[in-house]
Amino acid sequence: MDIPIKEEKNFRFIETGEGSSGETLMLLHGLFGALSNFEGIIKRFSGKYNVVVPILPIYEMPIFEVSVMGLVDFVTRFVNFKGFDRVHLLGNSLGGHIALLYVLAHPEHIASVTLTGSSGLFESAFGTAFPKRGDYDYIKKKTADTFYNPEVATKELVDEVFGIVNDRNKAIRVVATAKSAVRHNLGDKLHKIKTPTLLIWGKQDAVTPPFVGEKFNELIEHSRLHFLDQCGHAPMMEKPEEFNTILENFLNEVIAENVEA
Repeated sequence: MDIPIKEEKNFRFIETGEGSSGETLMLLHGLFGALSNFEGIIKRFSGKYNVVVPILPIYEMPIFEVSVMGLVDFVTRFVNFKGFDRVHLLGNSLGGHIALLYVLAHPEHIASVTLTGSSGLFESAFGTAFPKRGDYDYIKKKTADTFYNPEVATKELVDEVFGIVNDRNKAIRVVATAKSAVRHNLGDKLHKIKTPTLLIWGKQDAVTPPFVGEKFNELIEHSRLHFLDQCGHAPMMEKPEEFNTILENFLNEVIAENVEA
């Protein structure tokens, strides 16, 4: 991607600028997420939306502040800094968990929420135990296991994950954040969410299996669930065209309903 990363007031983020709809679509990445994870969404939606991706300070936060709620506080400060009124919020994996906690705390700032492979109810990943440092083949396999098609786990992506787990300071923060996510189970809070909610899940997601998407659908009142076949934990990467079409139809519907209201 050739969109420059902006640095303002201790925030690092990308922002495509105002689109034809005048609406903001904000994307929250996961624990090992990168801007490249959202490349397909950014390309598809930047003409119509102001697409914003704040880079979550997972690896930079002071160790005593490392937690899911610490990241929610970061998102809160970022939204306030940008002066956004209401955003369409999308989160993958840990990013979905952060999105849910933000929605619960600040529903007035949310036009819609989209979750894909979100944590918050159940997740199975190597983030909650100290990863095997120095074992490239292990990291390669675990990264590939995230996807239905292992070829999606490019060498660039594997190298990035390998670099994180072999940096002791980053690895400690990965484990602390993952454990914090497990402690912040949202099963008893999701009924409070009244925002239009889209759930897009991979049928072969091994990290947050299909039953997790079904449970989110059951507990969030105004939600709809779509499964993508031959797809793992990151549908926006593995099935970008199908994912983006579902997302686009959902956003169009939400915006139309808001105009009518």
